[in-house]
Amino acid sequence: MKLILPALQILITVLLALRDTHAAEPTPVEFTVKLETVMKHDDGKFLWFHPRAAAIPGRGDGGPAVVMTIQKHLKISDYYSGLHVMMRKSPTAAWTGPVLPPELDWRPQPDGVTISVADVTPGWHAPTGKLLAIGCQVRYSPKGQQLDDTKRAHQTVYAVFDPKTERWTPWQVLEMPPDEEFDFARNACSQWLVRADGRLLVPLYIGRNSKKPFSVTVAECRFNGAKLTYVRHGTVLRLNVVRGLSEPSLIAFRGRYFLTLRNDLRGYVTASDDGLQFPEQQPWLFDDGAELGSYNTQQHWLAHSDGLFLVYTRRGANNDHIIRNRAPLFMAQVDPATLRVLRRTEKIVVPERGAELGNFGACAINEAESWVTVSEGMFMKDSRQRGAEGATFVARVLWAKPNKLVP
Repeated sequence: MKLILPALQILITVLLALRDTHAAEPTPVEFTVKLETVMKHDDGKFLWFHPRAAAIPGRGDGGPAVVMTIQKHLKISDYYSGLHVMMRKSPTAAWTGPVLPPELDWRPQPDGVTISVADVTPGWHAPTGKLLAIGCQVRYSPKGQQLDDTKRAHQTVYAVFDPKTERWTPWQVLEMPPDEEFDFARNACSQWLVRADGRLLVPLYIGRNSKKPFSVTVAECRFNGAKLTYVRHGTVLRLNVVRGLSEPSLIAFRGRYFLTLRNDLRGYVTASDDGLQFPEQQPWLFDDGAELGSYNTQQHWLAHSDGLFLVYTRRGANNDHIIRNRAPLFMAQVDPATLRVLRRTEKIVVPERGAELGNFGACAINEAESWVTVSEGMFMKDSRQRGAEGATFVARVLWAKPNKLVP
């Protein structure tokens, strides 16, 4: 009897702990997906690529107006046109464009080099009523190769859109501190955010040049409606594995900040109380302890007032015929306490049709819906035979309950 009682107490303690752990797991947030095809293009000369959207509150008919930036992929690796723009007056209105504002076009140089931008993410800055498009400056050779031939060739750049005048400013460079570690400093394919005080948190991948493994940090910046100014940066996260860490994306959820990072071998995640100081990154895992399987491509966030979500690609989806397993696009809820993906919540938001979908965007539009935007990369010989059409998609994530994070 004396042995049974302690054993019984231990069993009760374990059961209570399991109950508490289960109770602490996030409640699944319900949503459906409506997939829209914006346009199709597959002429062998270029593909539309890197579509990313942002809502402009207070403009448009029956909801926010939406701006989507997009570029031509010129059939050479990482060789892009100037930045084109599409618009719709509401989340369901007809699209106009794509058009190429002259301020966002290539800048040819006397020596034959072309200066352009790539990997752009637009976003709304409510305190100034302006939209910012943030990406990276690129120098192209006459053959379309990215150059690292001058000091600070690879820097973060931005352009400003004024909805009142419907005009863009030319690209400007975000001036970084003189440290050599910022000689390469890109916000590229990265979600950035605006804090309540109007300051921006802009995640960057940085280094001395393009040949060394990259590190990641988050820069705090001021924006006065015309100029973006560096204020300070936080922890520098490092990983000396292949090309290091790159293409970080940041989101805020319930008073904390969550950062996802790309690496050639696997994706990583970390979380912070202030958006600047982050503990060491950890690999992305499912809640059962298995690796997520996302590698060498982007992951992005969506946040609902009731739950945090990751959008990603991964291995193990009957998709080994796709470059780097970059399709389909999955979306699943994340446990913000454990930083693990809840496997049972995983859904496909953009299906695989024989094309890669790794270069995509994710954003909130209004309280009813968020978007995942992507174009089909027609880089495999059998993409067309498998059904791909060079389509640009908007996957409208329709929330079952209003998203109170969106004004």
